[in-house]
Amino acid sequence: MKRFSELNVGDKFYSECTISSTELDAYLLFSGIKNIIYENTKSSQEKKMVSGRAILSKMEGEFTRLEEMYGNLLIFYGIDGDSDWNNRQTRFLKPLHTGDKLKIKFTISEKREINDEFGLIGIDFEGKDEDGKTMVISKRNLYQIKKDPPVHQ
Repeated sequence: MKRFSELNVGDKFYSECTISSTELDAYLLFSGIKNIIYENTKSSQEKKMVSGRAILSKMEGEFTRLEEMYGNLLIFYGIDGDSDWNNRQTRFLKPLHTGDKLKIKFTISEKREINDEFGLIGIDFEGKDEDGKTMVISKRNLYQIKKDPPVHQ
């Protein structure tokens, strides 16, 4: 785990994941999303298109489990959009289907002090498919992070 003082703008971290049909169904049930596009399958073996918010949730989950992050007190602080990107925050450029591999790059795009106890880091998410084609970009996902993380025994 890295402490706030050890994190720098430009640091990059990587992860890979998939979203199973069971995980997608659980997310859709929890979120209450009702859209025929996510239900459009002929058999339980057929791949389903994954909801954009489900992709972002999975990406955030992967971020919190990174070796460099896990153990810190991270609080999702907000999404401000990127002023260099017309204040947009997320774009889905290509669909993701259940079982498809998602390769994720997390980049620290912002770091600032909040007070003596907490700092703030902005994280840009970029997800690519197995062929290296960009599927999703999400900028300035803001996290409040405790400067001195709790000690776990």
